[in-house]
Amino acid sequence: MSEAEAVRTLKINILRFDPNDPDDFPHMQTFEIQESAGMTLYIVLNEIREHHDNALMFDFVCRAGICGSCSMLINGRPGLACRTLTSKMDANITLAPLPLFELIKDLSIHTGKWMRGLSERLETWIHEQEQTRDIDMLEERMEPALADEIYELDRCIECGCCVAGCGTIQMRPDFVGAVGLNKIARYHLDPRDKRSEEEYYKLIGDENGVFGCMTLLGCEDVCPKDLPLRSKIAYLRRMMLKVAL
Repeated sequence: MSEAEAVRTLKINILRFDPNDPDDFPHMQTFEIQESAGMTLYIVLNEIREHHDNALMFDFVCRAGICGSCSMLINGRPGLACRTLTSKMDANITLAPLPLFELIKDLSIHTGKWMRGLSERLETWIHEQEQTRDIDMLEERMEPALADEIYELDRCIECGCCVAGCGTIQMRPDFVGAVGLNKIARYHLDPRDKRSEEEYYKLIGDENGVFGCMTLLGCEDVCPKDLPLRSKIAYLRRMMLKVAL
């Protein structure tokens, strides 16, 4: 924003609610903030908490789109507050917590609890054939192209945006979602994981897994890391069909 341009007044509408307060109820509250150059929604929320209402609750850690903590609904679309520039938005902005996750208060949600449950359910760790491993033993060489493909999937920050943008999980709460399928694709590609395709089939080879996806691809549309979710879901379907047939 140049000095010649008029400074906008942003109207920030926030859905407020404390589920632990029996006297509270969901309601919208509006704050007016003067926009500044390079302002993000993260900066806006800090301005509100510091100068308007210090009881406003939201999550953040890295402020750089890496931790995924500041995920929320931004004008009805899942996104990260720290990566959303107000200059690219209208002056009237509505913020709400991501749906489906446990609400802590206001914009703060418990994504970690949901993600941990998913990881335990899908056993998202490397399964080796032997129970013990010699710490001095070198790992097998991995081709750089394969390592890059695995690293690409490891860039998931578990922000929950894909979960909130998924149409299937709205109707089927036990659906693992794109984040779960991404985790399975990552470990299936990893040559260090010794699980058979039949074992993977038991984890995601049903309607709560890869065959439940309606391929609406809202997950890929809202992923802040631009992960190749569509291609990996297709990859897993081909793999699961091969096992089923």
